[in-house]
Amino acid sequence: MGTIKQESAGDRNLTQPSPSAEVPAVGRKRRHSEAYKLRILEEADACKRGELGAVLRREGLYHSTIIKWRTWRDTMAEKGFTPEQEKKDMRNELARLKRENKRLKLKLERTDAMLDLQKKAFQILDLMPPIDTNAGRN
Repeated sequence: MGTIKQESAGDRNLTQPSPSAEVPAVGRKRRHSEAYKLRILEEADACKRGELGAVLRREGLYHSTIIKWRTWRDTMAEKGFTPEQEKKDMRNELARLKRENKRLKLKLERTDAMLDLQKKAFQILDLMPPIDTNAGRN
C-alpha cells in the first residue's frame, strides 16, 4: 500500500529562507539628492526608445520613480524654483533663523538677570526690620 514519508530536518530547511539571502528581510527607504535626481532625469530624457530600462536597472530604480521625479521637477519649474534658487532660499531661511535664535537667547538672558535681581531685592527687604508707622504718634 502507500507509505507515509516522514519529514526530515533537511526537508524543513527548504521552505525557510536562508539567512544569507540576497534580498534583505526589510527594505529601507532610499533618499536621493536633488542633483542625483536631476542627473538621472536628464539621462532618462536623452534616452532613445528602449534605452531607459537599462538606465533604470543600472541605477536600481523603478519607472514610477522617474515619473514622480518628473512631476516634482515640473512643479518646481512652474513655481519658478531651480535647485540653485531653492538652496539659496534655504540658506537665507537658515541665516534668518540663526539671527532670531540669537535674539531670543539674549532676551532670555536679560529676563533671567531681571528675575535674579528681583529675588535679591526681596531677600534684602526680608532682612530689614519692619518700619513702625505708628511711631511718633500719640
